Amino acid sequence: MAYFRSNIEAAAGYVPGFQPENPDVVKLNTNENPYPPSPKVLEALAAIDPEKLRRYPRPLGDEFRKSAAAVLDVKPENIICTNGGDDLLTICLRSFCDGGRPLVYASPTYTLYRVLAQIQDCRVIEVPFTDKGGLQTEQLASQNAGMVIVCNPNAPTGAFIPPAQIEELAQKLNGRSVLLVDEAYVDFAEDNCVSLVKKYNNVIILRSMSKGYSLAGIRFGFGIADESLISGMLKVKDSYNVDTLAQTAANAAIQDRQYFKKNVAGIIEQREWLAQQLRGLGFDVPQSSTNFLFVKPAGGDAETIYKKLCDKNIYVRYFSDPEISERLRITVGTARQNEKLIEALKNIL
Repeated sequence: MAYFRSNIEAAAGYVPGFQPENPDVVKLNTNENPYPPSPKVLEALAAIDPEKLRRYPRPLGDEFRKSAAAVLDVKPENIICTNGGDDLLTICLRSFCDGGRPLVYASPTYTLYRVLAQIQDCRVIEVPFTDKGGLQTEQLASQNAGMVIVCNPNAPTGAFIPPAQIEELAQKLNGRSVLLVDEAYVDFAEDNCVSLVKKYNNVIILRSMSKGYSLAGIRFGFGIADESLISGMLKVKDSYNVDTLAQTAANAAIQDRQYFKKNVAGIIEQREWLAQQLRGLGFDVPQSSTNFLFVKPAGGDAETIYKKLCDKNIYVRYFSDPEISERLRITVGTARQNEKLIEALKNIL
């Protein structure tokens, strides 16, 4: 007997990156920040009043909204706090898409979009990037979508689309569809699209505290949008979707601008070093605006290299999807981790 809804029964589900039990490995497969969170985060967590743990958390994350608003030059009312960026995606799918209003996104991209659409039982339309990596704005805008997603910088390719091109898409969609710009990796990019929120009431910006702020373990994300969109999405989110510990940690992290900028600069520096080393080994390494590289080994046998790295307790990400199966996604690690990776690849090759 099938108890599940037919769309759930047919769905493959999302497969998260492998999490090895042994901590003594080089883990470069899930795009975590290799550095610890701000010391101010640990101080804030240690100082929590036990009474706050007995009570339910603040339903809207008021303190974080104020801190983030000051950093991003928006109003607290323009921010919704979520249980990681994936929670915001779920809220948006439930808010804007259904059987008659499909989800549209530029592809290839984050595979969770399709999985969440299947759960919502809404149709998916994938629009390929142009040969030069740009957006097909006319095709994206002409699908009568409930929501259009552009991941920028994109996962898993690491490519960055200039905000002017995304604004062109926002204009075409205005009054018809919501545009969600997934900026989970924007901390490592040269620009962002937050300014579009002040110009267009159909734009939502997704942000994550997992990448630039080293808080993947607490699951905290947030959205930035016009107040009318935020107020509607608040009807859809779970009552207390972000716990007290996560709110406390995220608030302390986003306030420590000096530590954040130092860590991001270190990752960008290591990203360029790693890219240079990989090119020297014959890899095709496109320009990345993220904390990872999406590389193709000479000959394209990415799966074999992936398996041989696993044998050496070095983990990168391999995707079996035929469209990208010749490439590996490598998170930028610490200098020592990156050196170990390069040494291992020299031995393998």
